Order: sequence, then C-alpha cells, then structure tokens
Amino acid sequence: MKTPALIFAAAFAAALAAPASAECYADYKAKQDDPLRLHYGVAQVSDANCSPGAAQGELKPRLAQAGWTLLNVLATFGPEGLGERQASAGEFFLRY
Repeated sequence: MKTPALIFAAAFAAALAAPASAECYADYKAKQDDPLRLHYGVAQVSDANCSPGAAQGELKPRLAQAGWTLLNVLATFGPEGLGERQASAGEFFLRY
C-alpha cells in the first residue's frame, strides 16, 4: 500500500514547487478635478484581483486616498508586461 503515500508525497512536492503567489499588475487611467489633471499609471494588485474588474475595486480606494478618481482599468498582466509600460507611466509607475 505504498501507492497512496507516493501519490501524496508527489502532490505535496508539486505544491511546494509552485510559486507562493503570482505577480499581477494593472494599467489604469485616473483624473483629478479643479484643475483637471489626467494620468496613466501602473500598479501592482493582489493576484486574487488579477482581472480588470477586480483590480478596479482594489485601485479605486487607493487612488481616492491621494485625491484621484479612477477612470478605468485598461488591462491586467504579469511581470512580463512591466518593461513596455514603464516609460509611459512615468512618475505613476508602481506609485499606487
């Protein structure tokens, strides 16, 4: 009856080898009123919120604390998309 023990050990080893959490980022547009200011930014969101709709719920209060209104989340992506967005986001790259 070593088979169940071997299956359990293999499953346990596979679970340990998996990353603890995936990195997730969102790019978004936000605004401030009076005077009108717009910005494009990139923010890290929790991997549980790695969809545009869920990221919106996480980013909205973060931006509001700094006086910004979230207009929309454009996309969510992994770390492989950071490099191509960094220059466009400028000072708002991973700020919120």
